[in-house]
Amino acid sequence: MSDVKKIATRESYGEALAALGEEYKDIVVLDADLAGATKTSVFKKKFPERHFDCGIAEGNMMGIAAGLAAAGKIPFASTFAMFAAGRAFEQVRNSIGYPHLNVKIGATHAGISVGEDGASHQCLEDIGLMRTIPGMVILSPADDTEARLAVRAAVEHDGPVYMRFGRAAVPVLFDENYKFEIGKGVVLKEGTDVSIIANGLCVSGALEAAEKLAEEGINAEVINICTIKPLDEELVVASAKKTGKVVTAEEHNIIGGLGSAVAEVLSEQCPTPMYRIGVRDRFGESGPGGELVKKYELDGEGIYKQVKAFLTK
Repeated sequence: MSDVKKIATRESYGEALAALGEEYKDIVVLDADLAGATKTSVFKKKFPERHFDCGIAEGNMMGIAAGLAAAGKIPFASTFAMFAAGRAFEQVRNSIGYPHLNVKIGATHAGISVGEDGASHQCLEDIGLMRTIPGMVILSPADDTEARLAVRAAVEHDGPVYMRFGRAAVPVLFDENYKFEIGKGVVLKEGTDVSIIANGLCVSGALEAAEKLAEEGINAEVINICTIKPLDEELVVASAKKTGKVVTAEEHNIIGGLGSAVAEVLSEQCPTPMYRIGVRDRFGESGPGGELVKKYELDGEGIYKQVKAFLTK
C-alpha cells in the first residue's frame, strides 16, 4: 500500500471539528495545552470564541466539559489518550459517565505508534478503561474517511463518546460513499478459512495479511470494527460461524481491548478457536513509530505471520 494516500486520524479529527463547527453552533472544544498536537488548533483558528485551553489539568478539563454539557453545549474534550483515559479516569467516570452527559472525548496519540515519546505516552490501556464505564461509546477509526464520519456520528449521538485517534499517518481505505454507523462493523473482504477482526491502524495491516494468505490458498475474511462499544455482536458471531476461527488485531494491550470484547461475545454465544494480536501485556518503548509497529508485529507482515502460526497449530 505504499502508493496509497496516508493521513493521520488526528488530522481528520481536527478538520472534522472545524467543518462541523459551522453546522452545529453548540459545539465547543476544550484542550489541555495540546491544540497543535491534537489538531484542535484548526477549530480554534476558525472559532476562537468556542475553543478553551484548560492547561495541563485534564481532570479539571473533564469537569468543565461536564458542566458545558449540562448547560446544553456539545463539548469535545481533547488531549492525548494517556491523559484523557488515564489521568482523568475518575472525572470521566464520575462527572461524565455516571450522569450520562453529552461529552465527546477526542483522545489522540493512542497506541505504540506514538513512537519516541515512549511508554509514558503510548497508551495501550485506554479502551480497557473506557469499556468499564456504563453507557460509554468507544470508536477507533481505521482511516481518514472513517475518522471524519465517526466525529459526525459522535455529535449526533446523545451521550458520552470516547474517540481514539493516532499520531501516525495511515492508508486511506474508504471513499466518500462509505457509510458509517455506531455499533456496526463492516466486512472488507469475504472469506471462509479465518476471520481477522481489526480496528485502527491494524485494519490496513489485516488487509495486507489477507493478501499474503491468499497467495497460500488461505481465504481470510477481514472485518473492520470501529465501534468497540457497543460491539457488533451479530456480525462477530456470524463471521465466527462462517470461518470457525477468529483472530483480532489491535494497537492496544491484548487485555481489555477489541480482542477481549470479541472473546467475551464468542465465549457466551459461539465458542470459537481464537487468537488475539496486539501488545502482549507489556509497556511500550521509545523508538520510531513505524519501527515499533513492525517490532510488535502489528503491520501487515506481522499480522500475516501470527495468523499463519495460529492456523498451523
